Amino acid sequence: MIVGTAGHIDHGKTTLVKALTGVDADRLPEEKARGITLDLGYAYSQLPDGSVLGFVDVPGHERLVHTMLAGATGIDFVLLIIAADDGPMPQTREHLELLDLLGLSLGAVALTKIDAVTPERLASAEKEIAMLLAGTALADSPVFPLSGRSSDGVPALRAHLEATAATLRARSTAGRFRLAIDRCFSLSGVGTVVTGTAHAGKVGAGETAIISPPGLKARVRSLHVQDRPAQSGQAGDRIAMALAGDFEKQDIARGMWLVDPALAMPLTRFHGELRVPARQKPLTHLQPVHVHMGTEDIVGRVALLDCTEVGAGGTALVEVLLERETLALRGDHFILRDASAQRTVAGGRVLDIFPPVRHKRSAERLALLATMRDDEPAVTLKLLIAQSPAGVDLIRFAAAWNLTDHAAEALWARVSLRVVRAGAAMIGFAAPSWTALEQQLLDALAREHERTTDMIGVERERLRRMTAANLPRAAFDALSDELRAAGRIAQTRAWLHLPEHRASVSGADRDLFAVLKPLLDAAPFNPPRVRDVFKASGTPEDVVRQLFKRLSRAGELYPVAHDHYFTAAAVAELAAIVCQLNAEHGATQAGILRDAIYGAGGGGRKVAIQILEFFDRIGYTRRVRDDHLLRSEGATHDWSAP
Repeated sequence: MIVGTAGHIDHGKTTLVKALTGVDADRLPEEKARGITLDLGYAYSQLPDGSVLGFVDVPGHERLVHTMLAGATGIDFVLLIIAADDGPMPQTREHLELLDLLGLSLGAVALTKIDAVTPERLASAEKEIAMLLAGTALADSPVFPLSGRSSDGVPALRAHLEATAATLRARSTAGRFRLAIDRCFSLSGVGTVVTGTAHAGKVGAGETAIISPPGLKARVRSLHVQDRPAQSGQAGDRIAMALAGDFEKQDIARGMWLVDPALAMPLTRFHGELRVPARQKPLTHLQPVHVHMGTEDIVGRVALLDCTEVGAGGTALVEVLLERETLALRGDHFILRDASAQRTVAGGRVLDIFPPVRHKRSAERLALLATMRDDEPAVTLKLLIAQSPAGVDLIRFAAAWNLTDHAAEALWARVSLRVVRAGAAMIGFAAPSWTALEQQLLDALAREHERTTDMIGVERERLRRMTAANLPRAAFDALSDELRAAGRIAQTRAWLHLPEHRASVSGADRDLFAVLKPLLDAAPFNPPRVRDVFKASGTPEDVVRQLFKRLSRAGELYPVAHDHYFTAAAVAELAAIVCQLNAEHGATQAGILRDAIYGAGGGGRKVAIQILEFFDRIGYTRRVRDDHLLRSEGATHDWSAP
């Protein structure tokens, strides 16, 4: 069990931790010289059953609230410390308010310095504490009068902590590993070490993780869990990890995360819900704030989504905009403090780490955010699927909710999703949405055939946009492949069409093309352009252009570039060459294609570029910088004549 202290400066937090554990949590020379805690301190004590109590001692000074919040990350039990002589003080109230906003409800109160007050003052302090806790999550917490210096009353508190630890339900280890880094240092012979409390999952020696941001790859060399050597650690543990990688100690700082690679998704905005404490000022739209999440403190703004102002005690749905990247997952708690970092503004939970850019305040979106308050991911997924006819990115959904592959697959089955997989992509659809998309595709083809009877069909990418502009390419490919397999649509070279559709080409067009086609066949990989055909044949330029347009609709020609038409046979040969070059080189580039079709050192680079751009445009390849990669369906692309 991890116990976190809280309370006003000089109320005896560090002294009490030492009385409970025998360890002085103040480790800095300045702390020892001044007698005050300036940074997070840690102490551990073994329990009779062999488990360990871990203590995180936080500073109580008003200027170090950001450090206190970093220490409160991941604790199981709150030990609120109040001196009997002073009673509740400003930082006592502020710390209690912060703990309440963080949703921490398990704890106890240590009423310290009882050896310095009269029985009457002690009784008065206990009444003040009861009034202080009323209405908070710690309202029913036990109070232990004690003295950290003399240890009077400390055994009773210790016994309570041990009993609570024995009955505390172990944290679930479900999900992928994530740890909020609160310290980083170097040890001779060990190297770079980071410490923190694990929020989820498990980690073991030899495993790989990502320090994010900035995205540094690290290998876990060794671990200490609760200050003892271990081979693995898990959610709820205080872990120190020796890391190996291409980085230095100065590259890592408090506020970063050590996570499973699948969770390394930096963000600069998220949607969430928040509550303004009853004694605070109203929160206004786009108010500048300090955002505390995990062990991080980032300047940002808060945009209100369902109101224009949040009064004291009120709640709201919000978008939080950050000045720099951090990590977060759905359900993470955050605290907002004012621009001067002197006053708590609000606290809340993250609901969506992939918020939309548009329609953020629509009724549909606000209904989804309200549903996201439910901790059962199936509830959110069902509504999200219903609202997303073009599908849901299941990879992102699983990451946002920190689902392992096994848990995610079980969820997809429970919600009865139609899951489309293509490479690293995984897209989910409701069964009615998938059926509706099939009909939309068929209707789009029917309309296009009726509009352009002389066109053989519709290019794949254009048909995707006609079906649903925001439908992911992988989903469209699966949709069209299913319809082809069922015989409901057909494909002729690059065109998709209804099986019964045939392009119509007039006899006059065929007669004229029979005269002009030899000019194209003479240089199939760099045929003459429309103007050159006109010059060579004497056929008026506009007549040639309109003829070639009609023949391209019928599938006889391909418009590779403006006024530059290639025969279907030539394009089929070029497609085979591009496929072979991809097999040999892993990708095709303009220079490689030029050498393959025109000879090494020859001209034609511009035409080679246009050919590759054409293949990108029709979906046969995709461009990645200077490379043109064959799409997964490219190798089986049908280039046969109609």
